[in-house]
Amino acid sequence: MYVTPSWLIVAVLITLVYGGIVEGRLALGPASYLLAFVFAVLLYASVLVHELAHSVVARMYGLPVRRIVLYVLGGVSEIEREAPTPGREFWIAFSGPLFSLILAAGAFGLYQFADPFSVVGELLFQLWIANFLVGVFNLLPGLPLDGGRLLRAGVWKATGRQVAGSVAAAWGGRGLALVVVAIPFVLAWSSGGRLSPWAVVWGLLLGGFMWMGATDALRAARVRERVPGLSARDLARPAVRVPSDTPLAEAQGKAREAGVVEIVVTDADGTPTSIVHPASAAAIAEGRRARVPVSSVARAVTDSSLVPVDLRGEELLDALTGHQLPEYLVVDEAGGGVFGVLRAADVNAAMSGRA
Repeated sequence: MYVTPSWLIVAVLITLVYGGIVEGRLALGPASYLLAFVFAVLLYASVLVHELAHSVVARMYGLPVRRIVLYVLGGVSEIEREAPTPGREFWIAFSGPLFSLILAAGAFGLYQFADPFSVVGELLFQLWIANFLVGVFNLLPGLPLDGGRLLRAGVWKATGRQVAGSVAAAWGGRGLALVVVAIPFVLAWSSGGRLSPWAVVWGLLLGGFMWMGATDALRAARVRERVPGLSARDLARPAVRVPSDTPLAEAQGKAREAGVVEIVVTDADGTPTSIVHPASAAAIAEGRRARVPVSSVARAVTDSSLVPVDLRGEELLDALTGHQLPEYLVVDEAGGGVFGVLRAADVNAAMSGRA
């Protein structure tokens, strides 16, 4: 778990604002602000429990969780892979709000037996309110909220397309962001009262966060839509093979004759050992390239950098992200040799639609 320093900003604001409310209810003097700080801690403890529920269910489904981050506007469980089915997506998303509402119900039940004007009663009141707010707010139907993930799961189930669900939920999140920003102005207009600067600031902050989260989700959905079209065979650049003692100038000449740019270096038995690094080769002065062996400007080929030519889609992406390298050697075992060189930059360009 990681708590960002921005949490202290919210803790201070809650303490200052809510401290005055507690003083009006309980007349505790300076202790009112201590109790308000406890409320800030309870609020983030509620967020932590909420995120723990997501993480536990994700791990039950075999999805690794990197960490939980608590920040100025709440928390996030960093789940390393997306749910493979809409049903699992639904339960991972719903577990957080469900657990928050269960805690809210439990605290509310205990609050009924407590003196509302006591410290214990106030703490129970804070606990059920905090969990109720966390649970209900996160059920709103738009990304990056849990309700957006529920909407995504529903559309995914109905259409059979995960991307369609992500797009619908992202636009829902953008709509909610505009509503959140507008609420302070609408309330002030409808009541005929004065517009609260604090409400405007919080509305802009929360709405801005939601808009950015929804936009990121929309961008990610469009990228994910291109994943099935990825193919090692299509993205690999053709290459020439030269022995390790070949002068760089000669190797580059052979590449030009073959109409390619990639150069694969081999040992005496013809086994690929490295791939020429373009920037290193370009750094060698023209006059020296006839004396510099091609092996001195190449990066070694390892088992992690070998990619079967028939890999495509999710399998290709998993293979590349499992061992993130600038280039890979695409091999055709059936064809008996090197098929070409796959550059990470080419994969990124294809994912972003620039290819």
